[in-house]
This record gives sequence, C-alpha cells and structure tokens, in this order.
Amino acid sequence: MSDVAEPQETVELKIGEESYSLPVITGSYQEKGIDISKLLKTTGHVTFDEGFKNTGSTTSSITFIDGIKGILEHRGYPIEQLADHSSFTEVMFLLLNTELPSATELSHFEQKLKDNATPPVGLRAILDSLPREAHPMSMIGTIISALPGFYPESVDSWKNEDIRWNTIYRLLGHMPAMVAYVYRRRQGLAYIDPDPSLGYVENFLHMMYGEVNAEVAEALDTLLVLHADHEQNCSAATVRMAGSSHVNLFAAIAAGNSALWGPLHGGANQKVIEMLEAIREDGGDTQKYIDKAKDKEDPFRLMGFGHRVYKNFDPRAKVIKMYTDKVLDALNIDDPVLDIAKGLEKEAIADPYFSSRKLFPNVDFYSGIIYRALGIPVPMFTVMFALGRLPGWIAQWKELRESGQAIGRPRQIYTGYTKRDYTPMEDRS
Repeated sequence: MSDVAEPQETVELKIGEESYSLPVITGSYQEKGIDISKLLKTTGHVTFDEGFKNTGSTTSSITFIDGIKGILEHRGYPIEQLADHSSFTEVMFLLLNTELPSATELSHFEQKLKDNATPPVGLRAILDSLPREAHPMSMIGTIISALPGFYPESVDSWKNEDIRWNTIYRLLGHMPAMVAYVYRRRQGLAYIDPDPSLGYVENFLHMMYGEVNAEVAEALDTLLVLHADHEQNCSAATVRMAGSSHVNLFAAIAAGNSALWGPLHGGANQKVIEMLEAIREDGGDTQKYIDKAKDKEDPFRLMGFGHRVYKNFDPRAKVIKMYTDKVLDALNIDDPVLDIAKGLEKEAIADPYFSSRKLFPNVDFYSGIIYRALGIPVPMFTVMFALGRLPGWIAQWKELRESGQAIGRPRQIYTGYTKRDYTPMEDRS
C-alpha cells in the first residue's frame, strides 16, 4: 500500500500584494490536492466550495475511484475481481482490515457474525410500536439508534479497541435480521429467527422469506459487494463527520443511514422503479420516453442512467447486469415493468445521444430491477442499500477514529444582515 507522499510540489496563492506558498499532496495514483489546512491561519481567508465537490476532506486508504476511466478499487483490488471471486463477508473483512483474509481469518470473522446474528429481543418491541405503514428507512433508523441503549458500553467504541470490535461485530451481525424484521413488520408477517447453519446472505434470505434460492443468494451476495463502499459520498462523509465528534459507532451509522435516505443518494434505485411503473401506466412505449429524455425542453429525466462520479460506464453496472439476467431467468419472472426495463436499456445503449454523453445504465438501474424481481417492496430498496453499504460506513468510521482526525467543522461565507439594533414590538410596522 502506498502512503500519501510528503508535500514537495507547491502552488503560489496571491492575495493583494502578498504571496503564499501552499503544499501539494500527491495520492497513490498521483492525484493532486492543494493543502489549504492552514489557509485561514496564515491568510485570514477560507475557500468557498459549495457541496465540497472540489474539496478533499480527508486522506483515506479504503477506496479509490477514477470516474473518468470507470475505475473502482477497494484496498487496491478492482471491483470486478472482487465481484467475480470474493464473497460479501470477505469484502467486509478487507474493508475493515486492509488485507484479504486467510481461510482461518475468514472463518473466524464469519463465526463472529453468526455469534451476533440475533439482535436484542427488545428491538422487535420497538418495531411493533411503530405503525406498519411507517417508511422502512424510518424503521431501520429507529432501531439502529436504539442499539446503544442495549449495549451501553458501546459509547466508548470510539476510544477502546476491544469495545470497538465487539460493536462492529454486533452491528454487522445484527443488520440482516434488522432489515428482515423491518420487511416482515411492514408485511404483517411473523419474525423469523436466524439460522446459525446458514451463511450471511443465505441467512438474510431465510429471515426475509423463510426459504433460500441458491442463485438468488449468489446474485444478492454480489450486489452487496458492489454496494460495500464508494469513497467519500454523502452518507460516508456524514458517518465521518458524526464520528469526528467522538460519538459511538451506532450513532455515527444512524447518521449515515439518514443521509442515505434521500432520493439523490440511496433512494435512486427506488426512483428507477417508479419511473418504469409510470412508463407502463402510460402504455409502455419506451421509445417515447427515450425521445422525452433527449428533449431539453421536457422535464422528464431518465433515472438510473449516468452517474455524478463516473463519466464512463459504471464498473459496478457491468458486473450486476449479468446477475440481473441470471435472477430473472432463475425466478422465471413475468413482469411487464421488468420487460420495460430491458427495452429501455437496449434502446438507450444503442442510441448515439446517450452513448456519446456516456449516459449508460448505472448500478441503481440494475439493483432496482433485482429487488423488484425478488418481490422486495419499493420503499425497502434503500434499506437494502444500507445493508450493503454498512461495512463501508464502518470502515470509514474506523479509519477516522484510528487516525485521530479532528472534529469536522466546515466554514462559511456569511451573506446575511450586518449588525443592526433590536426594534421594540411597538415600533415595528
């Protein structure tokens, strides 16, 4: 692993008649970042970067993305290789421990997850107290936030390594059951206890449906691998920001889960299915909607195509497309909405308008199709995303804590009123 190089290159910043030398940090792939960490102290100025689109908030050795080339790597391993050869539990270990596990290490890790597969019984009572029609993200957020109450020692997870690892095992182990509980509560079904003889994903499907389809388990395992981490996205940055205040792991993850809920983030695959259903209700003419998407005067937007990071084909989408077809064949699904998805994908890929703009189907497009085929209700899609993203969030929190990074505190440019005197009520018009 290559560490971030010591600053050698500098850039000059001129403010009025004064010049300042700013160091340049170089990453493992020679990506450059101008270090402005002492800018306010030395110049009295801050930078302005709305949404932090051009600001590196941290150094990290977990995930590398090159959006131009369509590259995604975890700890140096290409996502395509991990999806083809590893399991979700192996990728969890990699994200949390830097290296791939030996057979013994993986067996020990998986046993720890099995030992923690059953959440506290009180979580069911909390779920039962919520209305069945409550949004699944509200439900999962509520029970994640409740976990410190069951494990009070977890409040020290930010500073004690043994407690930190126990908390990590608990959260990773509990999460499949908690997601399944949310699903079954929404469906009005009895909860199913974990089966310790099953693997991580197989056990999740067992708790969801009471049965396990091997091909579905394989596809879902791969889908979770593809969602495991994605660098400093909105929810991961939220986990790190919350974690920088020294909150416990459960609280930091609850914060990230809330950020994921938004339709511009984890809710994107839900928007894909809603779009496909709208097309079906309008007669199913996919070419009509391809034309609408190309019309700049039309407000319609093609959901699940293109990506704010990848300016090429989303590397995760290349992998999951194969598994999408496999799941549809294995389940012998006859669903007009999924037929529309296939038609839309085929026509968009063949259309020069989309290919020239690199607007290819992304992972949200295909994951929505798989979840639909599995019979998972649309409001549950983002909860499924959270299940996959959990190890990445934990790895980001763990890296932040172990590197001793300072509390996050963005600056602002104030644009409100300048000082004015208070006006008594009787003098206000």
